[in-house]
Amino acid sequence: MFAPGQSGPHFMQVAFMVDDLEAAAMRWIGATGIGPFLHVPHVALEDYDYRGQKRAGLDFSVMLAQSGGVQIELVQQHNDAPSAYRDLIAKGQQGFHHLAIYTPDYDAALRSYHGKGFASAVEGTFGAMRFAYVDTSAAIGCMIEVIEEDPDQTDFFRRVAAAAEGWDGATDPIRPGFPA
Repeated sequence: MFAPGQSGPHFMQVAFMVDDLEAAAMRWIGATGIGPFLHVPHVALEDYDYRGQKRAGLDFSVMLAQSGGVQIELVQQHNDAPSAYRDLIAKGQQGFHHLAIYTPDYDAALRSYHGKGFASAVEGTFGAMRFAYVDTSAAIGCMIEVIEEDPDQTDFFRRVAAAAEGWDGATDPIRPGFPA
């Protein structure tokens, strides 16, 4: 069995675009019992590469929960900046967007997808950690996010998983991802 945030070729995350994070998280909890969701508001990408062009100003928020060895990510884009999110899910719509892998060899993973003819829709960084959304949508109906293994990210993924352990299905269903 794979542990959350463990590196390898398996998919460790499934992600969905939504228009209202809190409402979507509560629907997930009500329908599946998965939770609690950890909220990371207004992630701002000030410098990212969108389909080969430098861009700035992408604003989105995420909520994450753990279901066994798979993380559930809900994403809400707040602005109209070009993004991999809007490439597949139009504003005002919701749906499945991507699968994610978490890898210690980011360059090799990205080269592998590029070598198969898939282009990066977005490449960027969060702190020192690199990520890319590879546009595999024509082949498998969604994108694949490649996330570079990083100690801070591993710690966050472990906190998402730990929150789910023994959760009673009701207490604090939405929690801050980075409590003050």
